[in-house]
Amino acid sequence: MKTITLIIICALGLTFHASAQKVVRAVPRYYPRTHVSVGVGFGAWGPYYPYYYNPWYAYPPGYAFRTRPTKLDMQIEDIRLDYKDKIWSARHDESISRKERRQKVHDLKHERDNEILQAKRNYYKRR
Repeated sequence: MKTITLIIICALGLTFHASAQKVVRAVPRYYPRTHVSVGVGFGAWGPYYPYYYNPWYAYPPGYAFRTRPTKLDMQIEDIRLDYKDKIWSARHDESISRKERRQKVHDLKHERDNEILQAKRNYYKRR
């Protein structure tokens, strides 16, 4: 009997405590409304119809053509990926102190920037 009474008192206390809390709505409520607009079109005679509204053409002309990356772009990307791996390894090396790790990461970033700059110099000097 004492156990049931204690459980009821705790439940009532929890209920009153929860009901006394202030309710704050963090996000305002949003009620969607439909908007109707009327426009005049040219139908199949518009200037962009063959490219934008025709189901046989997915993109406007010239959209799908991409330029090939130059040798310099590929070389810079390789340098960045190599140094990204080296920096990750340096950051997660637990055998050295935190200060040494930060210094090593800083040195690697400096080396990466210098190597990218040197690759650009060599590319444009060669031309």
